[in-house]
Amino acid sequence: QVQLVESGGGLVQAGGSLRLSCAASGRTFSSLRMGWFRQAPGKEREFVARIAWNGGSTYYADSVKGRFTISRDNAKNTVVLQMNSLKPEDTAVYYCAGDRSVVATTTAKMWDYWGQGTQVTVSL
Repeated sequence: QVQLVESGGGLVQAGGSLRLSCAASGRTFSSLRMGWFRQAPGKEREFVARIAWNGGSTYYADSVKGRFTISRDNAKNTVVLQMNSLKPEDTAVYYCAGDRSVVATTTAKMWDYWGQGTQVTVSL
């Protein structure tokens, strides 16, 4: 089993930056594809970014490409989402997630492990 705990959310003005961290417990972390999803009120959970088990490849939603960067440190069992040039539409609860599957997916229900979420609010 893997447990995920997010931190780093908060309130920021549009154009600002936030850095979300995800701390993982469990010996299988380094073998997992890791990702970030978000869910705004009244909306479905949506894919934000993912990173391969070795950090060798990353993939982003079009809405965050060029503004967000995902990274990981397998020695520290952590995943980071650096968010720059934030917009009000980025406001949501952000979830860290882990995926054991061989084929990468952006579908939330296919991911295996989830954190409790951290709120990000971007004001005008």
